[in-house]
Amino acid sequence: MRQLLLLCALCLAPPTAQAECRLALALGLDVSDSVDEREYRLQLDGVADALETKSVQAALFSMPQAHVDLAVYQWGAPNQQHILVAWTTLRTSKDAADVAAQLRSSNLRFSDPTTAVGAAITFGTELLKERGLCWQHTLDISGDGPSNAGPHPGGLPRDGWITINGLVINPLGRDNIDKDLSLTQTLEHHYRTHVIRGPGSFIETAVDFDAFQQAMARKLLREVQILTVSETTTQTIPSDLQ
Repeated sequence: MRQLLLLCALCLAPPTAQAECRLALALGLDVSDSVDEREYRLQLDGVADALETKSVQAALFSMPQAHVDLAVYQWGAPNQQHILVAWTTLRTSKDAADVAAQLRSSNLRFSDPTTAVGAAITFGTELLKERGLCWQHTLDISGDGPSNAGPHPGGLPRDGWITINGLVINPLGRDNIDKDLSLTQTLEHHYRTHVIRGPGSFIETAVDFDAFQQAMARKLLREVQILTVSETTTQTIPSDLQ
């Protein structure tokens, strides 16, 4: 329903109205020491490739009067967060290409093996506060392991103004049942129980890092599209994302 109201507001806005931010989107990528150099590149280059996918760009730029603002950061241990791309307004394919170039040139890896999902969420939430005037605020947490350091994500405040989605890499864990998952048996269940929250929140999965780019593209498309009926509307996946 929220997306329907936003769409109606766009339709009623005069053509000369000042462009507004319809979505602030922050992407948080897990690059703890469990992620090797190849997997690091598959993640950052995967986001870059996803942003240059035709269907994603069509959704990003479909409403010039209401743009998307994007920021990307990497995370690992409780005190390890680093902004890869500062807040950038995406209005044209050149804007997306500039973001992609920044991601492809980044090579900072973390050495701490712990995975602090809660700290990553806290960092991303503070980042989204910098875009308070945007109509919607979405945080994406991508990861290949459960939270095992810092504040537990399930204990964090559930702010109603933010939606947190997840991109789970290898949802069965390294040994099908990871000892760090405690009472949960899969990483996907861990994210569904403790990480995602807010209106319309969802999980996208990648069976491994090689499938990350396609999963990221599917997730971005779902997030930047404004639904015309409701948040549960079923949409056909474009051929370039299948």
